[in-house]
Amino acid sequence: MATSGLSARQADVWARYQSMRVRLAGQLNRELAACSGLSEADFEILTALLDTPGEAVRALALRCGLGWEKSRLSHQLRRMEQRGLVTRFDCAEDNRGTVVQITELGRELAEEATAHYEQAVRRHVVDALTRDQLDALGDIADAVLGGLPRHEPDGPGRS
Repeated sequence: MATSGLSARQADVWARYQSMRVRLAGQLNRELAACSGLSEADFEILTALLDTPGEAVRALALRCGLGWEKSRLSHQLRRMEQRGLVTRFDCAEDNRGTVVQITELGRELAEEATAHYEQAVRRHVVDALTRDQLDALGDIADAVLGGLPRHEPDGPGRS
């Protein structure tokens, strides 16, 4: 009788991948917080803003770029605004929209964190792999991402 479950080999590989993913994410997050006081979510938003011309972007575009739900972004931005990392203001072209802009403090912390984060990624991933393994990891990521649906904005409202 055929089953749709995983073979023993597939289950083993998946379990090892899950263990690596959880431990690596935890380690990177701990190091990021220790060097900058930023959470992974803070860092994701701040680096997205740094990569945006003028370091300001509509919340809808930011949300779509990050693949986040509207409520998650809204709550995260509120916390970051309270800490002085970003500011939010109404969009001049569309009063239903909100623009998010990085502050000087947010920029300084993000730039400092980026150097530490890249060193941690090098130490825990790049240096642990051979050139061929790193290429294979990129190919694997492309294959898996290519089979996943793109995140669509939630609901008809704007932000």
